[in-house]
Amino acid sequence: MPSNIIGTEGITRDARSRYRQRAEGGAHGAFEAETKRAGATPRAEVEVLRSAAPADVAAVLGNEAEGAVVIRQRRMYNGDRLVQLADTYIPASVAEAAPAVAQIDTGEGGIISRMADAGLAQTEVVEDVMQAPATAEQAAALGVAEGELLLTILHIGRTESGRVVEVTRHVLGRGWTLRYGVPLD
Repeated sequence: MPSNIIGTEGITRDARSRYRQRAEGGAHGAFEAETKRAGATPRAEVEVLRSAAPADVAAVLGNEAEGAVVIRQRRMYNGDRLVQLADTYIPASVAEAAPAVAQIDTGEGGIISRMADAGLAQTEVVEDVMQAPATAEQAAALGVAEGELLLTILHIGRTESGRVVEVTRHVLGRGWTLRYGVPLD
């Protein structure tokens, strides 16, 4: 079943295919591909900076978190409606090997494709989905009450050797459906 927009408020994020189809139709990442496939209009505002990773992300990155990491802060829209805040943390050594990940426009397929081009293909993705209270900044951006529980996804991308090359925290506004599939052997 394809991912799609449900009505005007909801978005389905389909983990079964989103990373394999991230460059579909020339898209610059999974969100853009999914949103376009559903007939909607994706847009993202991107800021790239270098800074220390927050403690929880640094714990996942381990030694890769020493010093500044590349942080891609994105505000993701469905048309004119802000639907997601996504902050991606990339180790400096990964950004050196795949310098396009530190650019505003990372090209077709987004950062996952740029990492693969540099020999750092992600072969495993783990996503922890949880509810977290909206901070004042998140609440103001997403139009919810401060403290309202929002779905948050902590995405961790690893190479075949187990190296963590990306940690992304997705904070979703109202109206999302998360779809996962589990193969049964």
